[in-house]
Amino acid sequence: QVQLVESGGGEVQAGGSLRLSCEASGRTFSWYAMGWFRQAPGKEREFVAAIIWSSGNTYYTNSVKGRFTASRDNGKNTGYLQMNSLKPEDTAVYSCAAGGSAFNITTISRYGYWGQGTQVTVSS
Repeated sequence: QVQLVESGGGEVQAGGSLRLSCEASGRTFSWYAMGWFRQAPGKEREFVAAIIWSSGNTYYTNSVKGRFTASRDNGKNTGYLQMNSLKPEDTAVYSCAAGGSAFNITTISRYGYWGQGTQVTVSS
């Protein structure tokens, strides 16, 4: 089992920054990637970013490229999502997840472990 605990959400004005953290415990060696997803009110959950845990390679959805950065600290079993130049349309509940595979790191169903989610609100 893997447990994920998120922190770092909050409310910022447009153009501001937030950093989300996702601390993992349990079988921390057992996943391929840590993904970040978000769900805005009335919308489906969507892929935001992912980091391959072993290599550190990162992937992003187009709308956040150049603004968001995924990283990880292997020693702390913690993943991070640095979010800069935030926009009101980034407002959502953000969740980290562990899982994925070499063939698919963007699909929700590929992730077996999820954090509790944290609210990010960007005001204009």
